[in-house]
Amino acid sequence: MRMLLPLVALAALAAAPEGKPDKAALTVVVMDPLALPLSCPCVKGYAQRDYDKLGAYLEAQLGRPVTVAFSESLTGALKNKTDGKADLVIGKNSVVLYDARKAGMSFTPVASLTGKDGKTAQTGLVVVLKDDPAKVVDDLKEYAIIYGCAEAEEKHAAVMKMLKNRSFVIPEKPQTCAGCDEGAGKLLELGPKGKTAAVISSYAKPLLEGCGTVPKGALRVVAVTESVPFVVAFCNDGLAADLREAVTRALLSVGEHDDLKTALETRSGFVKPEGAAKKK
Repeated sequence: MRMLLPLVALAALAAAPEGKPDKAALTVVVMDPLALPLSCPCVKGYAQRDYDKLGAYLEAQLGRPVTVAFSESLTGALKNKTDGKADLVIGKNSVVLYDARKAGMSFTPVASLTGKDGKTAQTGLVVVLKDDPAKVVDDLKEYAIIYGCAEAEEKHAAVMKMLKNRSFVIPEKPQTCAGCDEGAGKLLELGPKGKTAAVISSYAKPLLEGCGTVPKGALRVVAVTESVPFVVAFCNDGLAADLREAVTRALLSVGEHDDLKTALETRSGFVKPEGAAKKK
């Protein structure tokens, strides 16, 4: 048994070179609905963001292992994929904040991802079928409106604010659906005489048509909400300050690399966040 001790020591030295102790892995949770594992490759060059390449870049920049987990919800990732760990979360601003509150965790926005158009925002679109008699938003006052769930700001709070400003009465328990495809499907089911409108996310409209959920041109937009933050990167508030700063620097340098911009379908990479806020 005494001979085993030197062997164990030698193995440890081989695994961790002198002066370079092993660093804990950084856990990244990706909730971006345009990430390839969370979307579908129906529209060429769209909604196929390769975050594994971002993970490899962060690993090189930070000098520590980086693991990337994909999930539509933070709570789902914590429970099923990351053993309760989330150092960096990248996803829809309002959804990340909503899920973080449910999980009892605190995060701070450090960067926003630009789209191919260079913008960091999205909007909610109030849509009807192309043959629906409604032409403008005020024509919808007698309509049933299918909203998104509360965590999707562009499909819930933003559109309610817009409608209240136009003297719409919002039901105490508004009709909602989790996905844009559900709302669009309901419109198709009811037909143009159904006196129903649905709210979808601006980023989702190309996918609904590209994936065949609705025929091309079947939906007509009658109102657009104010812009709200779209994909934002959040650092866990429990992360060491120096690591948080290093992660932020690495994200903000993505725009310097054409290969990463192509992989993430972004014009300018990550930029300093505007309009995104930490949930109190």
